[in-house]
Amino acid sequence: MPEIRFFVSTEGRDDWAGTADRPFATPRAAQKAVRAVTAGMTGDVIVTFGAGVHHLAEPLVFDDTLGDSGSNGFRVIYQAEGFGTPGRAEVELSGGREITGWTEGDDGVWTAPIGDLAPRRLTVEGRPVARAARTDGLPGNVTKTATGYVTDSAEPQAWPDPSCLEFVYPGVYPWSEARLAVASITGDATSTTITLAQPAFDHAKSLYDSKWYGAGGDGTWDGLAAPSVLENNVAFLTESGTFAVSRTDRGGHVLHYRPRPGEEIGKTRVVAPALETLIDGQGVHDLVLRGFTVADAAWSGPTRTGGYLHYHGNTRYERGEFHKIDLGADVGYVHVPAEPVQLPANISLTSACRVTVEGNHFTRLGAGALLIEEGTDIDVRANVFDEISGSGIAVHSATRVSLEDNLVHHIGTEYRGSPAVLVVESEETTVAHNEIHDVPHNGIVITGGERAKGTQVISNLVERSMGKLMDGGGIYLSAPQGSSFAGGAMVRGNVIRDVLTSYNFGLYADYGAAWITVLGNIVCRADTPIVLQVGPPLENVAFVGNFWDALPDGYETPPETVIVAGNTVLPKESFDEASRAHPAGADILARAGRRGLER
Repeated sequence: MPEIRFFVSTEGRDDWAGTADRPFATPRAAQKAVRAVTAGMTGDVIVTFGAGVHHLAEPLVFDDTLGDSGSNGFRVIYQAEGFGTPGRAEVELSGGREITGWTEGDDGVWTAPIGDLAPRRLTVEGRPVARAARTDGLPGNVTKTATGYVTDSAEPQAWPDPSCLEFVYPGVYPWSEARLAVASITGDATSTTITLAQPAFDHAKSLYDSKWYGAGGDGTWDGLAAPSVLENNVAFLTESGTFAVSRTDRGGHVLHYRPRPGEEIGKTRVVAPALETLIDGQGVHDLVLRGFTVADAAWSGPTRTGGYLHYHGNTRYERGEFHKIDLGADVGYVHVPAEPVQLPANISLTSACRVTVEGNHFTRLGAGALLIEEGTDIDVRANVFDEISGSGIAVHSATRVSLEDNLVHHIGTEYRGSPAVLVVESEETTVAHNEIHDVPHNGIVITGGERAKGTQVISNLVERSMGKLMDGGGIYLSAPQGSSFAGGAMVRGNVIRDVLTSYNFGLYADYGAAWITVLGNIVCRADTPIVLQVGPPLENVAFVGNFWDALPDGYETPPETVIVAGNTVLPKESFDEASRAHPAGADILARAGRRGLER
């Protein structure tokens, strides 16, 4: 059957025909041409992008009602030129804006006017750079007040433009990191008063109101006692490769950047993210996106709300009441948001069906990378996710989503409770042969509920998880995953190595997890490989045929509905060698991670 082909080039024109020799200039023009032919498709429609950076002036929206879906059993394919061949073109879809108009100051810091942009991320010569930060907290003796903090140091009064300053609280709960904006700084020679933005600070005090008596705690811990890290002020621009944004000019923002060695004004490309949505699919079906680098997107949520009040995973507080969770008189209590809000993503598919996302590189993104919500038969394979402020891949209330052979690393760079892969109340999800490394909290999170069933977590390689926050694991599962072992979750053949922070569980079934089979996994160098006593308790969870380097607490007397059988403890000091030498261990290691790679 005949295919229809269109072409896009950075050297094209939108009033051309979109042929190979007269290509379109923009994705929007190509999309208009596609919409004109989808109703009568007799073959696939293929849009091929030539090499270069294709700037998105607005989000690329795929809408079934506008003709963006395939029809008659055929697909609409957007791809990089040469996809699937050694000569594949480097094609970037960018939501960023190049910053120009630089001036070099006497102190070596460059400045440039950026209008209403307020970037939280910045890319210089293709590499991300960090916001300027003070990592030793507030100076002086600090006391928390009803409106912020008082310190006996006058130093903060010299920090210019305090309204751009953001306080960071790693471990405000062990599994959470909060961010709060500063409203003002005042004082005299002996005292400084720091007022935080409202109502965010009051909300934070309610959300993080807790007591902890377990494990020797005395109940006096306060996660908001003082910030550990201060970000985004020109006073902190002491390290090369850092930036800050100020609002000192009326009607416009100013970007300050201290360059790395060798970077020169006029020769160094600096890109700030501008768009908050790069790709948005609404009800689209029979669509393929493959071979692109999708980069440089923003998210202004913390600026709009005065902070980021993280609770767990991708959830945060923005509105509503708080629920007190009593953990028992001997343990303590915490508060949770009654109406948790999920972190958005810069690329999203909502109510989509039969969509393939393959061989792309998602990078330098200011929210989560990819969100699949209420979709069916979605295939996400062989993609790379890195330098993401939030989560890598999130799946919500979906059916038959396959996440396979993806590489996810260095995500959660700003919202550190974000997991690399998150699956929430979804059916028949497959998370298989992915590689995850260097992430700040959980690697893979599977959250159950009434709809959850049939999840397969198979042969993933998770290394160096839990790099910043505590109380999690390489793989984390919570709540019921179905109503029987036959229809529940299968966690098989995964390798979890080097779970970094204290108080972690390599493979963590938690909070009433039920109907889960944990079969033939390898877990090493975690605080403990699994946990058997949680609240609410585990029910109908089986740990069979696994390899680990320590015997879990309570292994000889597990809960009544938990099965532990045929698991093997190998020597901690020679675990890697011993697991490779064991026939079953060698099989697990050989299959874990992405397929088709030289190792």
